[in-house]
Amino acid sequence: MKVRLDKWLWAARFYKTRALAVDAIDGGKIEVNGERSKRAKLVTAGDRIRIRIGPYEHVMTVKDVSERRGPAPVAAKLYEEDAESKKQREVMAAHIKAMNANTGYDSGRPTKKDRRDIERVRGRR
Repeated sequence: MKVRLDKWLWAARFYKTRALAVDAIDGGKIEVNGERSKRAKLVTAGDRIRIRIGPYEHVMTVKDVSERRGPAPVAAKLYEEDAESKKQREVMAAHIKAMNANTGYDSGRPTKKDRRDIERVRGRR
């Protein structure tokens, strides 16, 4: 059985709507078997798909095809992600988390005591 690429991406729950899947395909964020593809490309079991969503990249092999969107556990059985891809995504997630950890606003807004200490360090009082 063969299914359109946009339908498969929607059924596998990578995108919430088919319109978002079409935008990603037209934007060049999806590759099938190493080539940029169109939305009507027919996907079969055994195809390799590369998806870029934000800073993350998913590389997977299609295990099954479906035209209908089902529950998440069923959608997860439509593909198998490569171990290398999963490892790279985890590294990227840790990197992004480390970048955001240095903002200095972990505890929220400074308390009155914190503000006094900050002003004392700045030499205003």
